[in-house]
Amino acid sequence: MDSDKNSVSIYVFGKQYRVPENLTILTAMEKLGYRLLRGCGCRSGFCGACATVYRIQGDYRLRTGLACQTPVKEGMVFSMLPFHPATKAKYDVEELLPDVSSITRFYPEIMRCLQCNTCTRACPQELPVIDIMGAAMRGDIATAADLSFDCIMCGLCATRCPAEIVQYYVAILARRLFATHLSPRSKHLQVRLQEIKDGLYNTELDKLTHLSTAELTALYNAREIEKETV
Repeated sequence: MDSDKNSVSIYVFGKQYRVPENLTILTAMEKLGYRLLRGCGCRSGFCGACATVYRIQGDYRLRTGLACQTPVKEGMVFSMLPFHPATKAKYDVEELLPDVSSITRFYPEIMRCLQCNTCTRACPQELPVIDIMGAAMRGDIATAADLSFDCIMCGLCATRCPAEIVQYYVAILARRLFATHLSPRSKHLQVRLQEIKDGLYNTELDKLTHLSTAELTALYNAREIEKETV
């Protein structure tokens, strides 16, 4: 094991190692030779694939985080949860009403919410998860959709919830209800979609499909795009 004074002692799946203190959980595992086929995703905190639970020796609290964001600490004991075993409801969002009845029909456990705020504390995105659940329980679909827009569905909120609510699936249902039934329709988008259906761009698309890779590359590089400003 590395005896460098700038290293820390950690436990990966119960086995002790020493690693440099400036590593994240994810990079520490790779340095130790673990081959990560799952649970590594984007490596930037946006995909939610590397959900991790950990404790620090001497501290009773069970903590959560994303392995790509969480730095290793002395005495850290952790295990990754690349998949949270939650039941995802099946539904046709077009047939649902944008109100609380649709939420409770598929996720009735939401009404067991204890308002303990554990879900919010577990969220690596620092989203107000308890407020999202509150809005969903009130039938305020627009607010639930808006507050949960940045949810990466890592599952850590559900992992810690004493009421066994699957908060991220509730949130995605709210966003789908909002997008399908409440969100204003873009007139420009509707016009463009109709143009596509009418075949207005068929000639140009056919032309593009017959270009060589070199010709496509040249065309792409010749685009008129907004220049980056410093």
